[in-house]
Amino acid sequence: MNESVERVRDALAELIKAALISDDRTSLACRDAARAKFAALAADPPDAASVRVDGAWTLAIQAAEAPEFRDAEGQVNLTLPRAAPFALDDLTAPGFDVDSAVETIRKSASTG
Repeated sequence: MNESVERVRDALAELIKAALISDDRTSLACRDAARAKFAALAADPPDAASVRVDGAWTLAIQAAEAPEFRDAEGQVNLTLPRAAPFALDDLTAPGFDVDSAVETIRKSASTG
């Protein structure tokens, strides 16, 4: 995996965790981490040719489903869409709205 994919995956994973984790304090920490990662992406955007967002999304879901997070993830079922709900241009835009993105993920996930 190349560095650009890793950066996008890591940012998306924080969004997914923020959407799925029930504890408000932990979810807020994930949102804060996501804000920092998206600000870094906006400051130094990856080359679009080097990142397949749907692939980074799939890897981000796997990272967010890590066993250490499962007990805390009570907001929604982990049935998330296969395709990323965001385009790379959205993710690298200055001022990317993390809170809105978290809500988008919550709404796109299958609820139990």
